[in-house]
Amino acid sequence: MLMPAHNPLPLPIEAERVHDAPVHVPKGPSFELIEETTWEELKRTGRRQPFDKPVLVKGGIHHWPAWKKWSFEFLADVCAGKGAEVPVKFTDGLVEQGVTKGRPFLPVAPYLRELGKAAQRTPDPMAGLLPKPVRDGYKPGERFHLNWAHMQSFKPTTLYLAQWDILEKYPELRRDLLIKSLWPGRMTWEYVFMGPANTVTGLHNDFPHNWFVQLQGVKEFILFSPDQRQHMCPAAKYDWGATLSDINVSRLPEQVRELASFEKAHGYHARVEAGDALFIPKRTWHSVVSVEPSISLGMFGLTPWEVATGGAWATLRDWAHHLRMYAWGNCTCHQVRS
Repeated sequence: MLMPAHNPLPLPIEAERVHDAPVHVPKGPSFELIEETTWEELKRTGRRQPFDKPVLVKGGIHHWPAWKKWSFEFLADVCAGKGAEVPVKFTDGLVEQGVTKGRPFLPVAPYLRELGKAAQRTPDPMAGLLPKPVRDGYKPGERFHLNWAHMQSFKPTTLYLAQWDILEKYPELRRDLLIKSLWPGRMTWEYVFMGPANTVTGLHNDFPHNWFVQLQGVKEFILFSPDQRQHMCPAAKYDWGATLSDINVSRLPEQVRELASFEKAHGYHARVEAGDALFIPKRTWHSVVSVEPSISLGMFGLTPWEVATGGAWATLRDWAHHLRMYAWGNCTCHQVRS
């Protein structure tokens, strides 16, 4: 008699669906399509980074070895290949938003194998804030609104491996990432994001420039220039190197004050598909919703001067925080206990 396999994961891989129709669907901000280009076009026009606004380079990492190698199964084999792997800190499917909860430490390989199974299912072409068939009908510069009912169709309560410094644990993987082709002459910090569909990274901005590359799956980005700050409801909650927002994109109908401000904003929408590279300028507000099981890599690039100024300030603030002198009990790094 075959016994059912033991599932070492305490939470489901996929987000819980909500079948009740939303009572209220907000209009939300207005958006336009992000600028999309290619390396060939950038070279032809002589444009150089860092760009002054978000830019999506289609097929921007097709020349990377990781583009062909980094499947869920490949990374699961890497994690399990050295014997008993050290557990890694996970989060739930809603990052940088709401009350900070306890984060389980779990092995990565079983999680990645479950993601691989989920990725084999045929995705719903009409899923997302702006489904691709609808998005394809808009022209550059045309303004539109998103389908915020999508955010009420699921509960982001699943496991999510966010901001994992995978290259510290497995430095041999760095050979697959041609990071200097994106960040020549800069110091870089790299973090991987791996999770199922319907994970959400809350609205925030980072002090460095960021190249975000998609290796598997599809994610949607909403992005707002720094001049939209007055509509972003900056939060007092502390996060290293970032400024968070009190706007919870998963619960907009419940946030009357924040929604009224948010709806005055104008932003960009990006659909980041496998093989794409997205440039996010520093202090650009953004939120991310995954449409499919995904493997992504965020790469912050700083000049020595930026490290000495912005990096030093962030480090001093972090010291003050851990000495309980700044934003203690209101942060993303420590669990809030009732």
